[in-house]
Amino acid sequence: MNTSSVQIKEPASLPVAGPAEETVRSTTTTTTESVEDKARIRFWTLLLVPVATAAGWAVHHALAAKEPSVDPLYYSVFLAGAFAISVLAGALQWVWPGLRRWMLQMCPIIAGLFVVLGLWEVITSGLRLLPMPYFPSPAGVLQSMVSDRTLLLVSTWSSLKLLLSGYFIGVAVALVTGICIGWFPLARYWGMPVLKIVGPIPATAWVPLAMVLSPFPGFSAVGLVALAVWFPVTMLTISGVANTRASYLDVARTLGAGQRYLIFRVAIPAAMPSIFIGLFMGLGTSFLTLIVAETVGVKSGLGWYVGWAQGWAEYGKVYGALVIMAVFFSTIMTLLFKIRDRVLVWQKGTIKW
Repeated sequence: MNTSSVQIKEPASLPVAGPAEETVRSTTTTTTESVEDKARIRFWTLLLVPVATAAGWAVHHALAAKEPSVDPLYYSVFLAGAFAISVLAGALQWVWPGLRRWMLQMCPIIAGLFVVLGLWEVITSGLRLLPMPYFPSPAGVLQSMVSDRTLLLVSTWSSLKLLLSGYFIGVAVALVTGICIGWFPLARYWGMPVLKIVGPIPATAWVPLAMVLSPFPGFSAVGLVALAVWFPVTMLTISGVANTRASYLDVARTLGAGQRYLIFRVAIPAAMPSIFIGLFMGLGTSFLTLIVAETVGVKSGLGWYVGWAQGWAEYGKVYGALVIMAVFFSTIMTLLFKIRDRVLVWQKGTIKW
């Protein structure tokens, strides 16, 4: 009996995705969701400043009637201008990548500033938690700045002249003394005792003597600022020059370099990081010394303006001068950082301002 064998075919199975395909699919989904999340975060970040300015304008409009001595127009125009600029920047950032990066970084900070201004107005004009006239509202400060803008501009220009004159004189003298003391043993022998005695004395302590010795108050202010800059720049220059690597000097001497070449082409470039630290320290002390000198002796400048406004109990003008000082000094510090980034290219970005 013959038996026939029947072959039963198994049903064809559907292809099953392998691990690699599942990984690619999940990665693509995750990437898409990540891009959507970033776009959503970017959108809300760009809206922060318009929302904060609009909220500040609403608060100011509601509380303006509680401070009849202040014209609400100036502050309203300021908030409206900030709102318009933020909206315009939000439109331009789609075609300006650099502006987009800057806005994504700075919008939360700027929005926080307007939130602080709104809280300041609520505390001063609305709830009256701080005594007048010592704590005016931001609208009162802006009105004082606008009404006294001519004197503020003259005072700012006077402070700029005194600060730059004293700073450049102090830096020039400090570089010469620092290089000499750091390189020449004889200069170090005689110069270090002078630094140890004169340097630690604050420049503001010399105000009474400077007022007696100088025939003009402006000269005394310039001299005090120069003295404030001289000590830190000198000490950091000495440190940088004296700590120049011996291997650099040995290689230069082997190639036939003279002493002038060793000083100006080896020691000073090697000391530039230390010198810039001294320049930053000197700039900070020069700000303090300038304000003190103007308050005591000089009859012009932002320091004098603050003392004059305080004497008349015009604290709106005092706060306005403080705002000008913040912008004024921060701009000069930013310029010094830009110069540092150009000179010390290999250290660019290590400290941001």
